[in-house]
Formats: sequence, C-alpha cells, structure tokens
Amino acid sequence: MTEVHNKIPMDTGNIMDLFNRGRPVRVCAPMVRYSKLPFRCLVRKYDCDVCFTPMIIAADFMRSAKARDSEFTTNKTDRPLIVQFAAKDAQTLADAACVVSPFSDGVDLNCGCPQRWAVSEGYGACLINKPELVKDMVRHVRNQIDNPNYALSIKIRIHKDIRKTVDLCQKVEAAGVSWITVHGRTADERHQPVHYDAIKTIKDSLSIPVIANGDIKSMQDVEAIYELTGVDGVMAARGLLANPAMFAGYEETPLQCVWDWVDIAVEHGTPFTCFHHHLIYMLERITSQPERRVFNNLSSTSAVIDFLHNTYGPT
Repeated sequence: MTEVHNKIPMDTGNIMDLFNRGRPVRVCAPMVRYSKLPFRCLVRKYDCDVCFTPMIIAADFMRSAKARDSEFTTNKTDRPLIVQFAAKDAQTLADAACVVSPFSDGVDLNCGCPQRWAVSEGYGACLINKPELVKDMVRHVRNQIDNPNYALSIKIRIHKDIRKTVDLCQKVEAAGVSWITVHGRTADERHQPVHYDAIKTIKDSLSIPVIANGDIKSMQDVEAIYELTGVDGVMAARGLLANPAMFAGYEETPLQCVWDWVDIAVEHGTPFTCFHHHLIYMLERITSQPERRVFNNLSSTSAVIDFLHNTYGPT
C-alpha cells in the first residue's frame, strides 16, 4: 500500500448518497492490471463517480505484506473507492475488509469472474450457486466493520434461470448488502448480447440499488440501459479503457485526456508496459492503421511522448 502510509484515513461521508442524485451513478469496473491508481485518477477527471480496484485475492492479501503493498495503492484524491476481493470464506473476507476500510469507502465480493482458474479455486462466478455462503460472508463483514456508512457490495453474473439469481440477490439484500452489480451474462457467455431484461427483473425484485454492467461504450448506452432497466448505476470496463472520458460525454478519447494520462502516468512512475497498453486502447479509434503499427511497436516513454507530439501536437 505504498501511498496509503502517507495519508491519514479519510471519512468521505456516506457513499450511498451518490444514489440520490437523480441520475445513474457512473462506475469504473474492477479490471485486472488496468483499474489501478493512475487510471482511476484519470477517469475521475472525466466524471466517473466511483472506482473499483482490480480484484485482489483476500487470502493472499492477508498472508503477505508484499501482496498488500503491491495490490492496494491509493492516495487522498482516490475516493470514492471500492476494493474488490475474491474470497471463499467469511473470516478471510472480513479480515481483509478491516485492513482496507480506513482507506476506502467499501468492499465488493467478486461473484462474477468466469475464468477457469478462479472458479476451480472456489472464487468468482461459482459463488452465485452458493447463496448461503455469500450471505454468511456479507454478515461477517457487516459484523466486523464498525463504520455503518461503509459499503459492502457484490458483483455477480446471472443464472440461465433468472429465478435463481433473484433468490440469491434477495438473500444477500436481507443479509445487509449495500448494492448489487449485475453483469448481464451467464458465466458461460463472453461476447453474446447482454441480457438487459434479466437486469430489469433483478432491479424490480430488490429495494437496494442495482448497477448494470456489460457492453457500456458511450453515454448513449448509459441512457438507453437506464431507460430499459431502471437501474441506479452503470459500470463500464472496456468502454472506459477505449475512452476514459466517456462519462463526460466524449464520443472518442479527446487529446486532452491522452496528455492527462501521460502526465498522471509519469507522475506515478507507471511501468512502461501498462502506460503503453492504456494508450493503445485510447488511440485505437483515433489513429490510422499505419500510425497504430508504428505506435504499438514503441518501446520507451520518451518515444511515446515524441510520437504524440509529432502526430497530434501538444494539447
């Protein structure tokens, strides 16, 4: 937690107040390798309301100080912040939540990761078939965190039989979960269309806020999904990678946002591979194929900055 040590824990009030603004809450999804501190700083400049950390395995986090330092980095401007954990037992999740609670606004339990390694370890999407365990994990965290304003959410995928998903959601709502994020695909689906009808069914079955996730690439998508489902928030992943200014209404990444990323990444000492990968995503829609070929083969920060200056000029 490199930068955590430099700051006093902050109380940013009640994150649930965000759901009372009369518009969908705009959320940056947990993304392995990508939703780290520098990228969260960038999307916050462009009207993102809440950011999630990448998924952290709670057992590793509790076992190793090295894991805590590398996996969880934040600073005083990185709020509201939700820390997402993969966990399969209640006490480990509750212990991890206690460690991060002074430096964040909530924790989220990953019940949606469909990757084979996660499911075989008992993490992620397999948890949607273990409602009693998820309920127990929610209760444990609730009992161990003193702050009543601290959020506890879960992120799920859906069952083929939506009644099972509704049953899970109602059980965890009763156990004290703050909101539920629904990725509108089953664990087996990858690029199939999102089942917005299923998200609407879940929203209509609960009193707590529901956040929709899946294929949100523009503010038009945000509005359309809000109209279709009545959800309280929207969560974007690849849409924000391609255009971190999406929530501010930009159709494609503005040049200012590209230079903001350069400044933020240099300031944070972001490793070159990560710095470069983000720019590859951001420039994909606004560069020609020959430019992309040159850009994708660059191998140093200074070469990237030279390319941006020569191709686009300063902001």
